[in-house]
Amino acid sequence: MSPRLLVVLSALAPTFAFSQDNYEIQVYGADTVKPGQTMFELHSNYTFRGSRMPINGVKPTQDALHETLELTHGWTDCFETGFYFFTSYRHDQSWDYVGSHIRPRIRVPDSWHWKVGASLSAEVGFQRRDFAEDTWTLELRPIIDKQIGPWYFAFNPALDQSLVGANSNRGWDFSPNVKVSYDVTKKVTLGVEYYGSLGPVSEFDPFDAQQHQLFPSLDLNMGEAWEFNAGVGFGLTPGTDRFIVKMIIGRRFTL
Repeated sequence: MSPRLLVVLSALAPTFAFSQDNYEIQVYGADTVKPGQTMFELHSNYTFRGSRMPINGVKPTQDALHETLELTHGWTDCFETGFYFFTSYRHDQSWDYVGSHIRPRIRVPDSWHWKVGASLSAEVGFQRRDFAEDTWTLELRPIIDKQIGPWYFAFNPALDQSLVGANSNRGWDFSPNVKVSYDVTKKVTLGVEYYGSLGPVSEFDPFDAQQHQLFPSLDLNMGEAWEFNAGVGFGLTPGTDRFIVKMIIGRRFTL
């Protein structure tokens, strides 16, 4: 990394470090887990090209393997609660516990007969200071989706707020996520996922300090009990990890 680029990234770091989150890379659908069921999901991703040295006390992301366990239980037809346990591994630091989040979510009931699926989640939690500038954060995530024949569309216009940390005075950050996919067969779905973080809603960050990632993705439809998603992500700005591979495997159980 050239000295000039290092200076630029160091200057931009305070504006994008809060939003850099590669522990659960997923565009959510509006459905909630059915009552009495529990969903176990393993989110795995590996960063081939990311930050190579600590920035503002946050460990580098390059060559980091992130494993996140997500447990989601359905309480009613329209309400679920999810819990996340984040970990990280690098060859020079072994396994580390990163933090935990809790995420209640409520959706619009089918009886309302909306033309789109809609739900709202609120995710709050803790992450260790050496993995994030902000140790406590809150996310509000509206979720809208629609299936039209073989086509599927999902939009998550998320809002992120630092509760404790370096960015607690920034206000709400706008982090839109989008997914468009097509059922190639009954078993195989191909799509594209977009993940962005534009900065505070009051005034967006300069483009180079924003995050923009595209993930060509694959979903395998293995029955109602299973979930499988994989993708390869490409960062489009200096404030984004440039090359990431991710996979999600999930299984529903009636408990």
